[in-house]
Amino acid sequence: MRSSILIIDDEVKLSALLARILEMEGYHLLQAPTAKAGLQILEREDIRVVLSDVKLPDANGVELVKQIKQIKPYVEVINLTAFGSISDGVTAIKNGAFDYLTKGDDNEKIIPLVNKAMDKAILQYRVYELEQNMEEQHGFKVILGESQAITEAIDLARKVAKTDATVLLLGETGTGKEVFAEAIHYESLRKNKPFVAVNCSAFSKDLLESELFGYRAGSFTGAIRDKKGLFEAAAGGTIFLDELGETSLDLQAKLLRVLENGTFIKIGETKITKVDVRVIAATNRDLQKESEENHFRLDLFYRLSGFSIVLPPLRERNGDIEILAKHFIKIYAAKVKRKVPDVEERFFKILSQHKWNGNIRELKNVIERVIILMDEPLVTPKLLPPEFQNGSYYDLVALDLDSVVKHHIWRILRYTKGNKSEAARILGIGLATLYRKIEEFHILMN
Repeated sequence: MRSSILIIDDEVKLSALLARILEMEGYHLLQAPTAKAGLQILEREDIRVVLSDVKLPDANGVELVKQIKQIKPYVEVINLTAFGSISDGVTAIKNGAFDYLTKGDDNEKIIPLVNKAMDKAILQYRVYELEQNMEEQHGFKVILGESQAITEAIDLARKVAKTDATVLLLGETGTGKEVFAEAIHYESLRKNKPFVAVNCSAFSKDLLESELFGYRAGSFTGAIRDKKGLFEAAAGGTIFLDELGETSLDLQAKLLRVLENGTFIKIGETKITKVDVRVIAATNRDLQKESEENHFRLDLFYRLSGFSIVLPPLRERNGDIEILAKHFIKIYAAKVKRKVPDVEERFFKILSQHKWNGNIRELKNVIERVIILMDEPLVTPKLLPPEFQNGSYYDLVALDLDSVVKHHIWRILRYTKGNKSEAARILGIGLATLYRKIEEFHILMN
């Protein structure tokens, strides 16, 4: 059975006849005699198309289109009237109606028109679902916590999200600056355009400029073809410049120009490129102090700091540690296809007493390690790294350093199913170092 159609019309016999015709086409029909009753059905049922009379007992069907679109923007509305007028038809279309028909004269048009409206509504619903999923995965809902510090930061971010204002995110490493930047983008009017994240500290000075602004072929050795920069890649959307405090003064001058008038000049070109991009920047440095010491342009600092949000470190969000830990436990349990384990209460107490200098990133890594190490369906404090232990350590057969290292590497490799690149990432060592340790300790995977 195809998606539902709602008929809103107080002419019961005509409504019933139209319903029967459309039911013969395979549609599921619902009927309402008033606008109020129709809106109630719309709220609770899976409706795709609405056929609404213009003259209803409690509303004007042309104006009702606006209310329907507010409740479910993907629904298509066809207005029906016994006495059509050009002005009503124009208003209906302006309000978002799919079409406007006169009853009786246009009966032969109903079925093909409904089919077209249904096709469009189904497509729009798919887009709507994708947008909702994007907000679920990247919006403010992914930022967990109930502490005053984090809720204040979220409130500020929500307010600025609907604007085009440049945002500066401040805070220690690992506090979730990129997550905030994504949330601001996906709850902005630019959410359907690209979100491009750039770690400025990951590039050399010259390479970063070419990556951001692009270049012309032949402008330097290796430039064999024209290349668009990341600012152009983010056109219409948002570019997130992480670790902005690591950039050179020369590059900062170019960034200031983009912020001021949306223009830049590519390497090897003389003409100006104009781009419409929102900029969200982040740093763990004190930019005002850096400016006073001539390490950061003061004018760029003032331009960026018009709307700044300070993200609190995890040690100032003590009440959120358990919430975040439970969330990460669910994620990593699912990753290893394991039922979400029970957790000893003392486990969370020990977590809350830790300093968390690495913030959320550190907590996430600790929980991943715990899930890898657990053999029983219970998370206990003994699974935590050595720095969390008060004189105790793993319940291992041997406690000499080499045995502990060998056993730990073996368990990580078992967790990654032998994927050495992933194992090296989790262990925080280079791939070459991992290979050397495997050979040194004669680690075999069965």
